[in-house]
Amino acid sequence: QVQLVESGGGLVQAGGSLRLSCSASGGTFSSIFMGWFRQDPGKEREFVAAINWRGSTYYADSVKGRFTVSRDNAKNTVFLQMNSLKPEDTAGYYCAARLRSSNKFDYWGQGTQVTVAS
Repeated sequence: QVQLVESGGGLVQAGGSLRLSCSASGGTFSSIFMGWFRQDPGKEREFVAAINWRGSTYYADSVKGRFTVSRDNAKNTVFLQMNSLKPEDTAGYYCAARLRSSNKFDYWGQGTQVTVAS
């Protein structure tokens, strides 16, 4: 069982930056594939970024060049640095964990709200 807790959301002006953190417990963090997703009420959940155990990163086209995902295995934490934020980035942001033995994200955090004002 993996527990995930996000933090760092908030209200920011368009063009601003935020850094989200996701702290994990209950698993071997260095072996866990970590992802970030976002969802607005009434919309489908959307993949944002992910990072595997080797540090390889993956991004949605909509955030490439603006968002950076990273991890600190010593602190069991994954980060999402969000720069040049746009109003359309407004959503609840969720971190998720996928174990090596799985082909899907099995564990989810409670989410943190990001609101970008125009």
